Amino acid sequence: MNTPLPDVASSEFSQSLLPLDWVGMRGIDIPLILDEPGVGAPIHARADLQVDLPMPQIKGIHMSRLYTLLDRFAEHHAVSPASLAALLQLMVSSHADCHSSQASVRLSFDLLSKRPALITQGLSGWKSYPVVVEAQWREGRLALTVSVDVTYSSTCPCSAALSRQLLEQAFTGHFGSGSVDADAVATWLRRNGSHATPHSQRSVARVQVNVDEDAERLGLLGLIDVIEDALGTPVQTAVKRADEQAFARLNGQNLMYVEDAARKVQQALTGRFAASSVSVRHFESLHPHDAVASASYSGMSPARGQFA
Repeated sequence: MNTPLPDVASSEFSQSLLPLDWVGMRGIDIPLILDEPGVGAPIHARADLQVDLPMPQIKGIHMSRLYTLLDRFAEHHAVSPASLAALLQLMVSSHADCHSSQASVRLSFDLLSKRPALITQGLSGWKSYPVVVEAQWREGRLALTVSVDVTYSSTCPCSAALSRQLLEQAFTGHFGSGSVDADAVATWLRRNGSHATPHSQRSVARVQVNVDEDAERLGLLGLIDVIEDALGTPVQTAVKRADEQAFARLNGQNLMYVEDAARKVQQALTGRFAASSVSVRHFESLHPHDAVASASYSGMSPARGQFA
């Protein structure tokens, strides 16, 4: 039982002497604690871990070392910019014999947050926000981005205008010209106010921002609040009739094309982050295809193909 086990990665050379940008593992299941206010319980995350392999003659990295570092990290640390920077530095130092100088960690998970109803006191429900955290250690510095998907409702301005025109025509056809009785109008509107209704649909905004390496926290819930406030129509969880009515009012007050949605969110992010990108998608109820728009600033390339 004391016979040494073969270590091909250390004892053999690669047949193709080429450096590799990244080598590692993808899709590791891991429980993590977030250093975020209001998020206490462990979350189920999937992690990707990689280091560079610049020396062509070295056959492979030590993947078990990376896995062990991640496991210890999850057991003893909450996820924050500082803890991620420490993990990345350990990943690099653990591969000094491979001459690695860069490391990358990608964490994906669903962030659950309890959101209150619009009107009804004491009523709330859980919403899930898909999140991706990407951290890299390059040239002795941390580069950190977070992205989050926020679901909202979008009502088409053109469809709303066309619906109002039909309602106006129906109103004129019924009452004609001249003065009308207010009670009669109110009764007619209750019966015919939905003579035509604009189309609306569930929509998704995917936002990616750069987080400062010196930031205390990732700021996920704060970012989500900024996005939902900018859009004005985030989807609701538990509702009663008063909440549904309030949601209908919000949709009527926040008519938006996909272009409007992208601009609203990007404008809300400007000045808050060093760089950001926004990609929105409206799952059209009028068409069998979707409408999309994207925006970015501060040198970031517009997000493309994020909804594939």
